[in-house]
Amino acid sequence: MATIKINSDKCKGCSLCVNACPKQCISFSKQFNKTGYHWAVLEKENDCIGCGFCYQVCPDVCIEVYR
Repeated sequence: MATIKINSDKCKGCSLCVNACPKQCISFSKQFNKTGYHWAVLEKENDCIGCGFCYQVCPDVCIEVYR
């Protein structure tokens, strides 16, 4: 089973990972992080295929992919 881990403190909510996910597994938190952004969260854990597109487009290197 594949999964991703998103560093909520570093995420600026740019939505690049949300748009890059082919399975639409990523969405935004309803809460704010310490810098005032809604961070990305893996909402559909069972649908993640570990493709790494989210990791590749993240400008702040907030995402780790585990396969």
